[in-house]
Amino acid sequence: MMMPAITVSELEKSFKKNAVLRGVDFTVEKGTIFALLGSNGAGKTTIINILTTLIKADAGNATVGGFDVTKSPNKVRQHISLTGQFAAVDDILTARENLELIGDLRHVSNSTQTAVDLLQKFNLTDAADRRVTTFSGGMRRRLDIAMSLIGSPSIVFLDEPTNGLDPEARNEMWQTVRTLAKNGTTVFLTTQYLDEADELADTIAVLHHGKIIANGTVSELKQLVPSGLVRFTFHDEKQLATAVEALEHDFSITEKHDLTLTVETGGNTTKIAEVFIRLRDAKLEPTDFSQQIPTLDDVFFKLTSNKTEEK
Repeated sequence: MMMPAITVSELEKSFKKNAVLRGVDFTVEKGTIFALLGSNGAGKTTIINILTTLIKADAGNATVGGFDVTKSPNKVRQHISLTGQFAAVDDILTARENLELIGDLRHVSNSTQTAVDLLQKFNLTDAADRRVTTFSGGMRRRLDIAMSLIGSPSIVFLDEPTNGLDPEARNEMWQTVRTLAKNGTTVFLTTQYLDEADELADTIAVLHHGKIIANGTVSELKQLVPSGLVRFTFHDEKQLATAVEALEHDFSITEKHDLTLTVETGGNTTKIAEVFIRLRDAKLEPTDFSQQIPTLDDVFFKLTSNKTEEK
């Protein structure tokens, strides 16, 4: 079997009396996009800093590219690149000069040609000789990632790569991430944007209060919440109460407020039809209805609200 790109086991980290990581476990397979999902302050950047050898864990084990991050940090650094939350580019230099500078620092054989190739790959050729201070946020982000790919790292860490970008720039970044994975690069992505993880990730881990509370593919995670939900809206409270009375003994009502109720049907067409028959027999005609497909938002809020209640 092929060795995973990243393995993490029982990782712990505290800052003074604040326990940020409380026994984190996950695995990232080679050539995949892995998204670490969590709210601000959940510990996502702390995990990245440990895996990229910037800080040391208090306990646990982690390997990146097959090397232990504590015992062989130099070996790890040879296989990775890190793009932080803020673009690490030199505003005074041009895009070409930024790339050539990093190429020289990483001792690539031909930094000039490397810069030309990356400018073309990231659609920056027309802006190659403009100072970076004139770039838009999306262009700066693309240049930042292009710089991080010099030396052909096998694993790329992207910490909140679309934070602060407009919708167009976000879409450009998503395409860049897809291209990296398509070319065989392992992408470790942290984000607080649920749609971003849904759009990009092969595998997602949800970090909450310092622990991984769910881990799997998008479809696997969506199975954690009720499926086949149908939402009805009624004219008044009396109709809503009548609908609840007609349905509650045989169907699971997952939500009821503001003249609406949501009924779980499991996506079964027979059960959906039965709900409408019950409402018809009760002489009820909803003002509106819709079928809801589970989203990562549903998964995230269900998981985190449950864990908060347990805590």
